Amino acid sequence: MPSRSEPVPGARRTSGAGTGGPASALGAYLRARREMISPAQAGIRAVGVRRVPGLRREEVAMLAGISADYYLRLERGRDRHPSLQVLEAIARVLQLDDDHFTHLLSLVAEVPRQRQRRPRREIVPPGALKLLESLNQPAFIEGRYFDILASNTLAKALSPRLDTGRNQLLDLFLDPAEQALQPQWKDVAECFIANLRQSVGTDIDNPRFVELVGELSLTSPLFAQLWARYEVRGQKGTMLRFNHPQVGELLLNRERLSIGGADGLMLVVYHPDAASQDADKLSLLASAGLPVTSGSKLSQAVRSSS
Repeated sequence: MPSRSEPVPGARRTSGAGTGGPASALGAYLRARREMISPAQAGIRAVGVRRVPGLRREEVAMLAGISADYYLRLERGRDRHPSLQVLEAIARVLQLDDDHFTHLLSLVAEVPRQRQRRPRREIVPPGALKLLESLNQPAFIEGRYFDILASNTLAKALSPRLDTGRNQLLDLFLDPAEQALQPQWKDVAECFIANLRQSVGTDIDNPRFVELVGELSLTSPLFAQLWARYEVRGQKGTMLRFNHPQVGELLLNRERLSIGGADGLMLVVYHPDAASQDADKLSLLASAGLPVTSGSKLSQAVRSSS
């Protein structure tokens, strides 16, 4: 195991935290996770009046076996090259799981000096579009920030918001119709936020990311609250409940599949359990063909699947 003075491989030595930069991101992350651990969870007795949520800085330092002054420097962004042993000790105190610990490591890793300031356009490969058109289940292609880049007819029949140019986070937090469609929308939104934290990492100056988080922070107090928790985890296959205005309650599996050669793009498919009432309802929704573009190949494929 590395000594406490040995820096994490690839860590960059820097003396301070630029506004909104990686150093301040490290401090903000440590503070957010510290405030989520109670003294009882950490196995210590709470003494006196506590003016801060969660653990105090000196308590984290004591439990991690480092000096309070050194931990303070980490939170204030004055030291971005802690040893792996120190990070592991802090992670143990803050009870970070693998996803959160990986994110912690990313905040002290070397950041390339030359960034590509002009963001690359998210372009869906033609083959992925053909696959999307051939599917008989609601499906769409999403970008790194949950923008809808393409969708099939049945996806739009499931939710008109699953259309090209929409953003799933904006709709979940700001559109009452989408909230009514998904009774568990707060759980879904929290999952999206945690996934966004993981996928973005330290690339926090991307214009689309800044625009999206800025708009949501200003317009949704719930988003601001959840964003400040610094939850980090990837999305896994799950089941989602819908309250559809035409066919009633639907329980669908959601799968997210990466698209080869298209970094960050995901194919998302909603599918019911075989021979279930949900499958019957989805077939009914497909046969209705709403919304339908007259004469389109996709509309014909959707109708033929009913």
